[in-house]
Amino acid sequence: MTKLLLSIHVLAAILVVGPIAVAASLFPRYGRQAATAGRDPDARAGGIAALLHRICRGYAVVGVAVPVFGIATAVQLGVLTDAWLLTSLALTALAAALLALVILPGQERLLAGADAADSGGDGGGGGGGAPASTAARLSMLTGIFNLLWAIVVVLMIVRPGSTTGA
Repeated sequence: MTKLLLSIHVLAAILVVGPIAVAASLFPRYGRQAATAGRDPDARAGGIAALLHRICRGYAVVGVAVPVFGIATAVQLGVLTDAWLLTSLALTALAAALLALVILPGQERLLAGADAADSGGDGGGGGGGAPASTAARLSMLTGIFNLLWAIVVVLMIVRPGSTTGA
């Protein structure tokens, strides 16, 4: 049972977190282009940005499976109270909060700015600053999100105090 839970956990992490990391990393470029569409001839940017946002939002919901199967695996292995696992859980919660409370709303604001630019508004990112600064902030936050996941992966592999010889 442990091997099955671990396999599902690892597959979920790869197939769910990976697309979020890629889509969120690409979003600022296309979101900025879409928000400045009146000054940018690339009309596809808005559609691409909207698709990337839908990917982030949709996979974020499914992403709950990653810690659920991770906790189930930890219970089976008897490591639920180990410091490396508790640290990983805390970093996972921080990454999830960053995505849900900051990155996704930031993407929505940038998309709202793109809609305003398309309809003849100011294209200012929905009141959240100029599109370039909003996109730059999203780039930074996405980098932090990706770094948190990289640290979690390292903790999962190295597992401080492990007797596996790793």
